[in-house]
Amino acid sequence: MKAIMVVGTTSHAGKSLITAAICRILSRRGWRVAPFKGQNMALNAYVTASGGEIGYAQAVQAWAAGVVPWIEMNPILLKPQGDMTSQVIIKGKSVGKVSAGDYYEQYFEMGWRAIEESLQHLTTEFDLLVCEGAGSPAEINLKHRDLTNMRVAKYLNAPTVLVVDIDRGGAFAHVVGTLELLDPDERALIRGVVINKFRGQRSLLEPGIKWLEERTGIPVVGVIPYLEHIFPAEDSLDLLERKAQKSQTELTISVIRLPRISNFTDFDPLESEPTVTVKFISPKQDLGHPDAVIIPGTKTTIPDLLLLQKSGMAEAIQHYAAAGGTVLGVCGGYQILGQMIADPEGIEGQAGRYQGLGLLPIKTVITGQKVARQRQVSSNFPQMGLPVTGFEIHQGRSRIETQGVDPQSYQSLFDDPNLGMVDSCLSVWGTYLHGIFDNGPWRRAWLNRLRQQRGLKSLPTGVANYREQRENILDSLATEVERHLDLAPFLS
Repeated sequence: MKAIMVVGTTSHAGKSLITAAICRILSRRGWRVAPFKGQNMALNAYVTASGGEIGYAQAVQAWAAGVVPWIEMNPILLKPQGDMTSQVIIKGKSVGKVSAGDYYEQYFEMGWRAIEESLQHLTTEFDLLVCEGAGSPAEINLKHRDLTNMRVAKYLNAPTVLVVDIDRGGAFAHVVGTLELLDPDERALIRGVVINKFRGQRSLLEPGIKWLEERTGIPVVGVIPYLEHIFPAEDSLDLLERKAQKSQTELTISVIRLPRISNFTDFDPLESEPTVTVKFISPKQDLGHPDAVIIPGTKTTIPDLLLLQKSGMAEAIQHYAAAGGTVLGVCGGYQILGQMIADPEGIEGQAGRYQGLGLLPIKTVITGQKVARQRQVSSNFPQMGLPVTGFEIHQGRSRIETQGVDPQSYQSLFDDPNLGMVDSCLSVWGTYLHGIFDNGPWRRAWLNRLRQQRGLKSLPTGVANYREQRENILDSLATEVERHLDLAPFLS
């Protein structure tokens, strides 16, 4: 089986970006290629056609490769949920919740078996795998139980590229230190170094490259320029580093940066709109007067609801909505907008019933059984009959509260009433559908309501879905990386 392994000297070195770029480069050269990441820790997830969860980054890499995302491309997904525990998803399905200290004792053997089975399955379907590591391959306290980095590289005998982020400083020390800490058989697999996120003049870097190659005996196969915001962020730490890149926009949409925010990739299509500024704000910040407020998905709805209430952000959102502001809740955010959330089994922590923001007439019960599936529906609002696709990932079951509620005060958002609702003023929106803004005509129709309130001219709604724009982004990424990366040492 032919494979390329991509590891990094640190987290955020750019492994996901380089992996996606290589997938698209080789796909364009005629290879049938697939991505692979043995174990991922992320709250951005995607639901495959089979109803299994994988990391969203692996879905993007699959699209880069021109193939459909499969659960085998990310057989282990860990979804942190606070209190030093994570939900463990193996081959697409949740198998339990575990503390960091107990994870490897309970799941190491099962996890490696899932990785082997997935690799064996993928080898029968594809010419080449582009495998991504996680964090650093040289964490000496973790190496003996590392399921993601050099264990996979050795299993596949995969030529490996080591990626370093030069923008953070210390790149040469990171490379040399990483190589020093690898075992001889691991180091032997490192065929090249990629210096990523380079902003300067290449000629000024040449003496350092020459020294590094002489010192390590390993060639520098690429110096990749800083490609800012060309690729979706993988975890919420990246949100802290985002800076507004656009000027003269007409709408501002504030997304509440919940402590356990999940699937914030839902808002990449909004950020791609030239007339829209998306701001991720802390619950401790002043809400201000944006054109819309979004409460995103969260891995643990109740703790984040309680934090919104404690910080004063819940009250600020209630006052904002009462004044006619537009509020949208997605998944956990939708549950937070309701009247009550109950967790009788203590799945998210302490069992109990908790009062929501009371902006939509729903009550939610957190259950052990997760809903994870792709959906195709038709919209009722903001425009009738628009086709909408997306996916659900949630453990809560919400029901409409009819007692004491005027049935004319809300409407179903889609032809499936279980997927969301909107109030009669079209001001408070809630949905379980992730990826809703990927649908171009629906996104534009929703934005046009905000524009109408501002007295702005409507935007055309006959636009392509975001997946077409994502294809252009991936093509641009691959073209730029291919100019600066020599893949020959990994394909011979």
